[in-house]
Amino acid sequence: MTTPDTLTPTADNGAHDPITIGIVSISDRASAGTYEDKGLPALREWTLKALKNPITFVERLIPDEQDAISAALVELVDTARCCLVLTTGGTGPALRDVTPEATLAIAHKEMPGFGEQMRQISLNFVPTAILSRQVAVIRHNSLVINLPGQPKSIAETLEGLRGDDGNTKVPGIFAAVPYCIDLIGGPYIETHDAVCKAFRPKNAVRAPR
Repeated sequence: MTTPDTLTPTADNGAHDPITIGIVSISDRASAGTYEDKGLPALREWTLKALKNPITFVERLIPDEQDAISAALVELVDTARCCLVLTTGGTGPALRDVTPEATLAIAHKEMPGFGEQMRQISLNFVPTAILSRQVAVIRHNSLVINLPGQPKSIAETLEGLRGDDGNTKVPGIFAAVPYCIDLIGGPYIETHDAVCKAFRPKNAVRAPR
């Protein structure tokens, strides 16, 4: 099942690069309409909260079929020109969980640090985090990241964990996403520090327009 592309403008005065983000929810039941999809709303909500850039979302809701997942990722990168693609679902050890295999199949480079950090974050909550197989890859000028299937876990891995004092305890993976996209020739992504402070070396920080 393919959902319509959605344009979601954010408050903008021309100071931030417009970006296109692909969001993909992978679920047999949700794609068949027998279960309410919670993945796409969770991805959309978090990115709108975290980013200053005006965003065009290209959304896909598809079953756990490896060829279909790979085809959707190729379409989002090669045709829709998404600089970032976020997937949710299909990353466990079950027989139908094939999102990592589908993602690696379309990769030009693998970025293992993202998966390592996601598991590190989740281990703060459950020992079964070691069963998660999320991967991240680069294809052309785009970054593709597999995220967990639960909305709460999506936010935790993107945003990181904070201590009782409000300071970052464990960095979320999104802190490294804007600079990664800089390095592969993508748009300049800017975040709201209160949600997720992006890290860039000083020489990579762009002066405000």
